[in-house]
Amino acid sequence: MKFNFKSIVKELTMGLLILFVVSNVMSYIRKPTLASNILPKIEATLLDGTAYRNIKGRPTMIHFWATWCPTCKLEASNIEELSKRYQVLTIAVNSGGDKEIQAYMQEKGLTFAVLNDKEGTWATKFKVEAYPTTFIYDGNGTLKFTEVGYTTTAGLLARLKFTE
Repeated sequence: MKFNFKSIVKELTMGLLILFVVSNVMSYIRKPTLASNILPKIEATLLDGTAYRNIKGRPTMIHFWATWCPTCKLEASNIEELSKRYQVLTIAVNSGGDKEIQAYMQEKGLTFAVLNDKEGTWATKFKVEAYPTTFIYDGNGTLKFTEVGYTTTAGLLARLKFTE
């Protein structure tokens, strides 16, 4: 059997398309079913000691992750990029004490806002069972998108732009 460039590109494209469809189906199946589509009031002290309070009128991304999660490590730079443009709250679940998470953030060069969810209280409230899980709310605090697993910067950016 003879392979040519065109057939290789066709096979790669089909493989990537199948991977894209399967990953989106898996994300849909694994997404949590929340009691309400309205963003709950979040007032908490972040890892850096500052107070966090969700602000109405701007899209908000709530991102659940863990230091021990390999997929979260891959996605961290995507979250970092978006945190410079949008209201992003990340919630580190069962990832140790503040010092361990701060060391992790420093080692990876990450500066996004982090709430340390030591006991998984917030994860339970949002019914998160897999990491990473991302919720995107519009400026009115209405849930528009839920993503489970890796999502590209472009994918997250498109979803946030759609909510504006």
